Amino acid sequence: MDTGLLLLICLALGLGYAVHRLGRLGLAANEVEWGVGWLNRLDGLNRLFCRHYHRLPAVELQIPEGGPAILVSNHISGLDPLLMAASSRRPLRFLIAREQYERFGLRWLFRSVGCIPVDRQRSPEKAMRAAFKMLRQGEVVALFPHGKIHLDSDPPRRLKAGAARLAMHTGAPLVPMRISGIRRQGHVISPVLLRAEARIAAFPVIRPAGREPEELLEAIRDLIEPGNARSGSSADGI
Repeated sequence: MDTGLLLLICLALGLGYAVHRLGRLGLAANEVEWGVGWLNRLDGLNRLFCRHYHRLPAVELQIPEGGPAILVSNHISGLDPLLMAASSRRPLRFLIAREQYERFGLRWLFRSVGCIPVDRQRSPEKAMRAAFKMLRQGEVVALFPHGKIHLDSDPPRRLKAGAARLAMHTGAPLVPMRISGIRRQGHVISPVLLRAEARIAAFPVIRPAGREPEELLEAIRDLIEPGNARSGSSADGI
């Protein structure tokens, strides 16, 4: 047999074994039922990646076991959605900017996991309607109220009203959390590659009943912005 052909066969077998092994590892670490086998494996691999490479400790996000919910977080890097997904016991449907959704080679993945693209310039209401529909179906929608990457050192930025509007019109509770410990904050790709000491502060839910939009946004701001990442016990039932 030709030496080159033999080498190719060996490489193919090795790659096949590696993929098989990764699939088994991912399935063993999977904690969320996505309805598709390969997504379940990917869920497990993401948890292993965040917990072992980025050293994310176990955290219990206060997402209800069933029914609609809105997960809201500060946004400091491209690693944030991976950390959020790795800490959730339910699938998350992210609202993401259209330009990120259209990234070469990733659109198929974003579509598969139920991401909602937001076109901020032309038709932002289309994304809101899609989010309303998912919440009415009992899904968990995840979004970043700052609207884009916003660092603690940046000038104060007004929170977008989308989260409050979704909560008020659907009755879905808001679940606030705060991310820290990321390297190369403010960037998208490099924080995913550079090992971090990732941390998530989880807070009790914020109930929308009887609240005005500004009250809800203020309650979110008090938890996800700098200086407010406390244990969360005092926020219970807000």
